[in-house]
Amino acid sequence: VQLQASGGGLVQAGDSLRLSCTASERTFSMYTMGWFRQAPGKEREFVAAISRRGGSTSYADSVKGRFTISRDNNKTVYLLMNSLKPEDTAVYYCARHRWTSGQDEGERTSYAYWGQGTQVTVSS
Repeated sequence: VQLQASGGGLVQAGDSLRLSCTASERTFSMYTMGWFRQAPGKEREFVAAISRRGGSTSYADSVKGRFTISRDNNKTVYLLMNSLKPEDTAVYYCARHRWTSGQDEGERTSYAYWGQGTQVTVSS
């Protein structure tokens, strides 16, 4: 399974970005997908997750109301990030859940496959 993330960049506070993550596998639609991020010197943290059919989403409190996760039938999951803040600066990773049940979607250990990461930098 390969995950290719893209869409990061350097923006100013208040701007928007949309990240994309494309999967190589045909069974993409069977799994919950998630986005995590890691800032320098910090642990990788949960950002958002979407169930396999897109009917259920969950978000970290720090991004709720500003970020939106979605997915399509072309094996791609998106993260739309609005009202970006300097504290959103991090490398963002997409990940595929370990099990089709999609349980514990906020836990890093629930994910078996990870993309290479895309840098998001928000200047003040």
